[in-house]
Amino acid sequence: MDRDLEGLLARTREAVAAAGERVRADFASPQGVRRKGRIDLVTATDMAVEAELKERLAAIVPDAVFLAEETAAATGLSGLTWIIDPVDGTTNFAHGFPFACTSVALYDGPEPLLGCVGAPLLDRFFWAGRGLGAWCNGQRLAVSQVAAPVDALVATGFPYAIRENLDEILADLRVMLAETQGIRRPGSAALDLCFVAAGHFDAFYEIGLHAWDVAAGLLLITEAGGTVTGYRPDGPYILGARRILATNGRLHQAMLQLLGE
Repeated sequence: MDRDLEGLLARTREAVAAAGERVRADFASPQGVRRKGRIDLVTATDMAVEAELKERLAAIVPDAVFLAEETAAATGLSGLTWIIDPVDGTTNFAHGFPFACTSVALYDGPEPLLGCVGAPLLDRFFWAGRGLGAWCNGQRLAVSQVAAPVDALVATGFPYAIRENLDEILADLRVMLAETQGIRRPGSAALDLCFVAAGHFDAFYEIGLHAWDVAAGLLLITEAGGTVTGYRPDGPYILGARRILATNGRLHQAMLQLLGE
């Protein structure tokens, strides 16, 4: 891809930051909250932010297509693709819990080029570019150095199809609660991945995520020195795969073993 990646990243950051102003403005009184599944919510903010981002991002890379949570017609990646989650953590947002963010990534086929995760309600803005490192609020990020599960703070999440996956979720949770320092479930996979990149979490695992949940966070973790794979079975993580494990790298094999590899 013969483009100025730093320039693209700067313009993408501006677009995501502008979208974050809408998230911040709507937070006190979310509008148009409705269900798109049994426990899966969408708000007017999701729709408005997605539409705004598509307009702004189309001006940055006119030849890219879109894979966006609220309007995705397909999930495959071919050529340049903007991957958008307008409000990751919509349930948090709708309930007034500020662990929510906007996630945008640009991929060239299966390869990530850049990613931005804006969390205006937490005053955090994360970004990464391929070969340019991972950053938050101007500070370069690096994963933790924790090497043993007993010292690890681990994040996870639960899919909306929780009834269908309850046995697997509880089996993994039982192991993790017994073998790690602690488990956290804040409710935004995009931010969980950012927090692994920043060294606040040492590992993250989850089932049933979509490409838009993780696209930006994957690049942040690898640029910060971490490792991302699948588990059960282990192997390279492909966007949209059923299971994802992201760690600081030093913990990875131990986490794979705990998760049944």
